[in-house]
Amino acid sequence: MGVAGISANKLELLQIADAVAREKSIDRKIVIEAMEDAIQKAAKSRYGTENDIRCEIDPRTGEARLSRVMAVVDVIENDATQVLLADAQKRNPEAKVGDLIAEALPPMDFGRVAAQNAKQVIVQKVREAERDRQFGEYKDRVGEIVNGTVKRAEYGNVIVDLGRGEGIIRRDEMIPRENVRLGDRIRAYIYDVRREQRGPQIFLSRARPEFMAKLFAQEVPEIYDGVVEIKSVARDPGSRAKIAVISKDTSIDPVGACVGMRGARVQAVVNELQGEKVDIIQWNPDAASFIVNALAPAEVSKVVLDDDSNRIEVVVPESQLSLAIGRRGQNVRLASQLTGWDIDILTEQEESERREKERVERSAAFMAALDVDEFIASLLVAEGFATVEEVALVDISEIAHIEGFNEDTAVEIQSRAREFLEKQEAERDARRRDLGVADELAEVEGVTTAMLVAFGEKGIKTLEDLADCATDDLVGWTERPKEKGAEPTRHKGVLDGFEVTRKDAEDMIMSARVLAGWISAEDLVQPEAQEGEAVEGDGDGETGGDAAQDA
Repeated sequence: MGVAGISANKLELLQIADAVAREKSIDRKIVIEAMEDAIQKAAKSRYGTENDIRCEIDPRTGEARLSRVMAVVDVIENDATQVLLADAQKRNPEAKVGDLIAEALPPMDFGRVAAQNAKQVIVQKVREAERDRQFGEYKDRVGEIVNGTVKRAEYGNVIVDLGRGEGIIRRDEMIPRENVRLGDRIRAYIYDVRREQRGPQIFLSRARPEFMAKLFAQEVPEIYDGVVEIKSVARDPGSRAKIAVISKDTSIDPVGACVGMRGARVQAVVNELQGEKVDIIQWNPDAASFIVNALAPAEVSKVVLDDDSNRIEVVVPESQLSLAIGRRGQNVRLASQLTGWDIDILTEQEESERREKERVERSAAFMAALDVDEFIASLLVAEGFATVEEVALVDISEIAHIEGFNEDTAVEIQSRAREFLEKQEAERDARRRDLGVADELAEVEGVTTAMLVAFGEKGIKTLEDLADCATDDLVGWTERPKEKGAEPTRHKGVLDGFEVTRKDAEDMIMSARVLAGWISAEDLVQPEAQEGEAVEGDGDGETGGDAAQDA
């Protein structure tokens, strides 16, 4: 960028500024300011760096004017940048303390070193301006798909020339086993733009679910127009994907719109994703229906949902088991990602065996607790009783109407159940005392004697101990690994095995904090009201769907 133009004629100066501004796609004004800085630096090195020297380049004529600026003061502390009021008024009678006065300097010719330094200043300023322009241009384009040309590959990362910037696709954001060569045209999704020391970094991805969603939006006009909405996407990049869609217009089939005539639309997406198979599923607010169809092409016999732990058990025929699980667990893993539910798959035989095992265990529990024979215990289980508590607390008529029972039998069975629970409660209370658990913990709402024993075994013995707990300490948590395809790790909580939700655990902890005097009951009122409002306004579940199609 020939900066010898600084010492050249005025017209050349403007021509250089125009050429640089065009080449780097930055404002001409920024280039002229960079030239002014360069000339100022060169002039300071000639007249002394202690002086405050300014340069102004006329943007119309290209004339460079140098001046030395001094501040008007009453007492001089620095001869180079200050002037007494009396001396200043000799030049300008209107001058007063605090004003700046400028003294014109003669034009100067640049030596070789000064010209080289000036060039470095201009190059640096132009580079900074170019980086700012690039960051400003791309920071608002996060979430878009961009086209570019492969510029080079470094350690598995691909550098993409985007025309007015450079993007990087890291190795883990590429589709596995995808080969790209120098000069290839490539499409990618901008997921982040950061301002870094070496300039703005534009991070691109071809492996993220959002890339597939954007590709469908490009290929399917109904998605672009907002008539069909993509609810969720799950991908195993380069292998298989599932996408859940819903139509806001009942006359439009969302799955058909995404597939296109003879599969043309979905095939265009598949081709871009190196042959990745795509299951298109219709979203449905009913979680069970959505999960059944997310497991397509496998057929499901029945499902059992557990809302508290966000888990679902899916029962499939023996012949459908491998299809439901998929190669290396791929089908069930993608269905789980798509729906947000943890899915357990059982065959009909496994489910039958488990139910029989549960029946035997419950019968044995009733025989031991109620001192009855196997026949009576089996009748109670068959009627749907699962625990001794249920037998003790139900209306007597529910036991009496069981075939083969009468009211006297029902009264006797319920009486035995209550005696057993009282004895069990006494034993637990004794155990709790042995563990040193304070009586005051029993005052916490929702805490049972069995929970007090569990607290004591884990070292929670006072109100302060419980108040100091986090929700995860009580109900446990699931650690999601960063590595793709790795199984999540479940960490048990103190109250594992008890039917305690996260909300129940939070209430226990907050109740303990109130009783311990850490907070007042009034402190809880406002947040709870806000939380209630938030929940009330969030009635649109994110699970559902009832038709699947394998592209």
